[in-house]
Amino acid sequence: MATSTALLVRTPGAPFERSTITRRELRAHDIQIDIHFAGICHSDIHQVRQEWGAGIFPMVPGHEIAGVVAAVGSGVTRHRVGDRVGVGCFVDSCRECEPCRAGEQQYCQRGMVVTYNGRDHDGEVTYGGYSQQIVVDENYVVHIPEAIPFETAAPLLCAGITVYSPLRHWQAGPGRRVAVVGLGGLGHMGVKIAHALGAEVTVLSQSLAKEKEGLRLGADHYHATGDPRTFTALRGSFDLILNTVSATLPLDSYLSLLRLDGAMVNVGAPSEPSSLNMFSLITRRATLAGSSIGGIRETQEMLDFCAEHRMGAEVEVIGAGDVDAAYDRVVRSDVRFRFVIDIATLGQA
Repeated sequence: MATSTALLVRTPGAPFERSTITRRELRAHDIQIDIHFAGICHSDIHQVRQEWGAGIFPMVPGHEIAGVVAAVGSGVTRHRVGDRVGVGCFVDSCRECEPCRAGEQQYCQRGMVVTYNGRDHDGEVTYGGYSQQIVVDENYVVHIPEAIPFETAAPLLCAGITVYSPLRHWQAGPGRRVAVVGLGGLGHMGVKIAHALGAEVTVLSQSLAKEKEGLRLGADHYHATGDPRTFTALRGSFDLILNTVSATLPLDSYLSLLRLDGAMVNVGAPSEPSSLNMFSLITRRATLAGSSIGGIRETQEMLDFCAEHRMGAEVEVIGAGDVDAAYDRVVRSDVRFRFVIDIATLGQA
């Protein structure tokens, strides 16, 4: 076993502390990654604070991981020492079910092995990217192009692919009108990617507080949903609505904004159930859908697309000692738009 310095929480909601964890010895198809940056996802906060059910503690969060290959197993062919690589929300899957064979490992019928707060196929607890190193099977690691700096690439491994996958699946592009609900960690990447795909992009946010930033990121229009006139003015406007927020929304109001055969796709996960009048779907042949992250192939496609368009996440880089405060700021929506931990600071006193 190899040891690694990490940030962990020992009990739900406890403050972070530096400690030492063990990583497995390299198997034939494993690579060891020296982590340079790790993004903070809101789902990290939910799990650390045990808001999504029982967690496994002590817990080392982090599934937005960017770093460099430090060592490879004897059978590795996909990556070499020195390669720039990333790890996202899962580190293994069954590899045998229909979704896995199709490259959609995120929908593994037996359940993907999540990067942290889970157990691998041997029953060992998985620890995430708030650490100096991680060991991952080469088949679940992606290449980070040189055109994307590590700190702006890290959030793409969750936030980026979470919005890229539905935008691709529902064919955002020229001639399509796309609305992005929310301009946070997910929403800002939704705007960037939808714009780069060639769609006409509208941001729907509670207020106009982030309007200038939304337009700078590529939005063509920006509307405040807190103004009741918005839903009347935009009725029947959009081919696709990408909902990136975790709040429970008035679905009937949002579905009224769809054009014939439009779709509203949810990537946020509200803690409370939602309800709707079925006529909101029937009267416009609408689709209400959900989408997870992407598979390994699509995640690599997303990174290559972002590199082509010289595009990464908008980040605020913090030190290892700032994570507790950053969590509180994320909950207050006080970040533009993603916190990223400089893992080099883990080794500092």
